[in-house]
Amino acid sequence: MKILIIEDEVLLADSLKTLLESKGFEAEAVYDGESGAAYAELGVYDLLILDVMMPGLNGYQVARQVRARRCGAPILMLTAKSDVLDRVEGLNSGADYYLTKPFDARELLACVNALLRRQGEQVNALSFGNTQLELDSGMLICGESRVRLSAREFDVMRQLMQSPERNVSKEALLARVWGFDSNAVENHVEVYVGFLRKKLRSIRSDVRIEAVRRLGYHLEVEQA
Repeated sequence: MKILIIEDEVLLADSLKTLLESKGFEAEAVYDGESGAAYAELGVYDLLILDVMMPGLNGYQVARQVRARRCGAPILMLTAKSDVLDRVEGLNSGADYYLTKPFDARELLACVNALLRRQGEQVNALSFGNTQLELDSGMLICGESRVRLSAREFDVMRQLMQSPERNVSKEALLARVWGFDSNAVENHVEVYVGFLRKKLRSIRSDVRIEAVRRLGYHLEVEQA
C-alpha cells in the first residue's frame, strides 16, 4: 500500500514516513500543497495524509483540487484546528477523516488501517479480459493460475489496468511509477513491460500489452 504524506513541517512529515514504513507501508513525503496535489493526481497512492495549514495551497484547497481531478484515494486530514466548523470544512472539501494535532501514533495508525480497509472493501481488484490484478496481494490472476508481481511490476500493471484501452505514455509511466525525481529513463519502462508480458503469458492470460509508437502502451484482449 502506497501512502502520500503532504505536510510542510519537515520533521513531522519525515517522522510519519518512518513510522508508516516501519509498519510495512510504502510512504512518500512532500512538503507543500502544490507538490502534494501534483503527486496525488498521479493516481498511484492508496491513501493521502494531508496537513491543513500550509503556505500556498492549504489542505482544504489540495483536497478540493484532487477530488475535482477524480482522485478517489481516501484522505486523512491533519490539523491543529479543533473547531467544529474547521472539521466540517475539511470533510466538505473531500477529506474522509479529520485527526487533530497533537495525536498519538497509535491513533494515526488505527485511522490509516480503517481507511485502507474501507477502500479495500470498495475496490480490491482490477479486471480486464480474463485477468485480475489483486490490489492487496499484488497477484496477477487468470482462472486457477496466479503469479506474484514485484512492486514495480505491480505499479506499471495497475496504471495500465486503470485505463486499459487508453494509451499511457512512457513519460506518464515514469512519472507515476518511478516519480518526478527519479533518474529512470524510458528503457526502464520497456524492461518492466517485457517482464509483465512474460508473466501474462505464464498464466495464459488473454490480455496483451500493446505498444503504439510515440503514444505508449495500452491493453487489448486477444481474440480466440
